[in-house]
Amino acid sequence: MDNVVHQGTRGQGTGDGRQGNGGRRQGFDTVAIHAGQEPDPTTGAVVPPIYQVSTYKQDGIGGLRGGYEYSRSANPTRTALEVCLAETEVGARGLAFASGLAAEDALLRAVCRPGDHVVIPNDAYGGTYRLFAKVAEPWGVVFDPVALGDVDALRAAMRPETKIVWVETPTNPLLGIADIAALAEVAHDSGALLVVDNTFASPYLQRPLDLGADVVVHSTTKYIGGHSDVVGGALIASDAELGERLAYHQNAMGAVAGPFDAWLTLRGIKTLGVRMDRHCANAEKIVEMLVRHPSVRGVLYPGLPDHPGHDVAAKQMRAFGGMVSFRMESEEAAVRVCEATELFTLGESLGGVESLIEHPGRMTHASAAGSPLEVPADLVRLSVGIEDADDLLHDLDRALS
Repeated sequence: MDNVVHQGTRGQGTGDGRQGNGGRRQGFDTVAIHAGQEPDPTTGAVVPPIYQVSTYKQDGIGGLRGGYEYSRSANPTRTALEVCLAETEVGARGLAFASGLAAEDALLRAVCRPGDHVVIPNDAYGGTYRLFAKVAEPWGVVFDPVALGDVDALRAAMRPETKIVWVETPTNPLLGIADIAALAEVAHDSGALLVVDNTFASPYLQRPLDLGADVVVHSTTKYIGGHSDVVGGALIASDAELGERLAYHQNAMGAVAGPFDAWLTLRGIKTLGVRMDRHCANAEKIVEMLVRHPSVRGVLYPGLPDHPGHDVAAKQMRAFGGMVSFRMESEEAAVRVCEATELFTLGESLGGVESLIEHPGRMTHASAAGSPLEVPADLVRLSVGIEDADDLLHDLDRALS
């Protein structure tokens, strides 16, 4: 009997994207392939060109052709990506950055001022924690880590000066789940914005803006890019006014996605839906093996019925994702497994077509060591790729044994 709940089929779950002919909403895959990507009017090319250019001829002083003057401010290839990102998340404005952390930093600078307060997850991504602890806090923005699976805990943590409630769901690497709609209500009651890092789920599996979030954050390096060949980040705002504020800081701070990076990311998002289907299907098979394996002490995956966030995840996600974490009997055992796999490549990052394995305590979350966000030393994190599932199972079983 399966331990994983198999959920949904493609095209079901979180709603669809932009308006098509006759006002009908188009499906996710259609939006991902076409939004912002009309055939080139000059040549008919069906793929947006890479505008590898820094500046543009103006039609007289102040007369911008198509609104372009300098590629830090706007570039046609980046515009295509930003339109596509906005429409896949059903937002008012999308913005592409040089990395996920660059996107996060621009958001903090746009919304917060010294003396403001932010709530973050008590199991947030190590890079996000480092940004708050080593960059934002010295600037004067204070933060509190809170168990955001508990809505009452968030309510108790809110202050008059709280400007942002920062949510990851699922979280990295403990796969915690937060109820986006419930947290949005608490945040908005206090006049704060709800920001959701949707990197683990991707817009294919989860639409935070539909659930009440104000801003979605992505490391587009991960599932959206999907091929481990580009670094990028994104912000998608729920309303145009907030989008304009974020766009001002994007231009003023300058950490924008370059045209080739934007093109690679746009290419990746076209196949996001079909890739996520395989990521999720493979992850479920991996989880079914892990929960039965005598060497494994525990499995963290929201698709398991006994996961504390299972019911919320089933409500707000199309499926449960391609990320799996598990705990071994000791740190030494966890390290041995990470070093023993072959198809699961030992490496940081996630969301690519190839499967990755890592030891968060020594790798991606080393910056959280000694803090309230320190991860268990016996934890192993998998980014399950789209290889043949039987080969992945054989590789992992051999490493565990």
